[in-house]
Amino acid sequence: MPLLHPLEQLDAARFDTPAILKKLASSSRQLAELKGIAASIPNQGILINTLGLQEAKDSSEIENIVTTHDELFKDDVLPEAFANPAAKEVLRYRQALRVGFEQVRASGLLTANHIIQIQSELERNNAGFRKLPGTALKDGAGQTVYTPPQDPAEIVALMGGLERFLNDPDVFAVDPLIKMALAHHQFESIHPFYDGNGRTGRIVNVLYLVKEGLLDIPVLYLSKHIVRTKADYYHLLQTVRGDDTWEDWVLYMLDAVEQTAAQTLATIRAIKTALFDYKHRIRAQHKFYSQDLINNLFTHPYTKIDFLQRDLQVSRLTATKYLDALAASGFVQKQKIGRGNYYVNQALSTILLGQTEARP
Repeated sequence: MPLLHPLEQLDAARFDTPAILKKLASSSRQLAELKGIAASIPNQGILINTLGLQEAKDSSEIENIVTTHDELFKDDVLPEAFANPAAKEVLRYRQALRVGFEQVRASGLLTANHIIQIQSELERNNAGFRKLPGTALKDGAGQTVYTPPQDPAEIVALMGGLERFLNDPDVFAVDPLIKMALAHHQFESIHPFYDGNGRTGRIVNVLYLVKEGLLDIPVLYLSKHIVRTKADYYHLLQTVRGDDTWEDWVLYMLDAVEQTAAQTLATIRAIKTALFDYKHRIRAQHKFYSQDLINNLFTHPYTKIDFLQRDLQVSRLTATKYLDALAASGFVQKQKIGRGNYYVNQALSTILLGQTEARP
């Protein structure tokens, strides 16, 4: 099995092919457009929460942790009444993403320690980098196709090299999107943790784009594309290791960025349309309209009395009255689970289920 080498030992000129430069231009345009429309949403927390939940679901599905939107939204709103281990694990992914985003925003860096903290939040342990040998990646037939570094000191050294690659602009001066693609492959090949490597690596992708200023908030999530092209993803990971096909890998990742940015643009436009529609119609129909109310309804696909009480600083009785009035006028749908009620924002839920209908 070939040894892993620092990424800067690659020849940067090999990524100047016409195919890569053409794909880099189109993916960069889509990403810039995505950054712009995301900035046009008045409350950025709406996108961080809702799209982060989507990414958590898709990224976990790659690791065969499968849940439905409905289960996920229910667990988010009434965790005490909904015992779904897969949904709870998916929600930990969103929390790990938030932890990483706060670290990058505060420091302007994406360090090995940040990555350890992300994985710790994801797996709810403090195991850190692997210290025991034995991890091997197998194919569908159970055959070992790749054995990551086994020596703890080598893992630490490789992760230190990856940290420099991610944070020092003078180390391998190529476009950040190409750098992200190379770093993702290196991280997955180091496989530094006992568990959670795939999901941690996909969080690192978007946080690197934020660190580089290509996005203001983490809204470009490649997991849905990887779910759809899972066979290609794993095949290309392996052929780079065996056949040095870095150009093919970079083209795959740039295409993932371009397609995902285009899909996310459509989703954000639909959310924006629905948000302004709700804003105008609720303001026309209900005296209790406020921007905080709109923010609540679009931050949580399923909301509840406690959330509204907290966000609007009103009594429980008042929050109940508001939500019941919105249910009576068709903006939300009241549901019951166990002893609790929750309220479904029908327009937002429809969008997140992959449709673009913006009216209930």
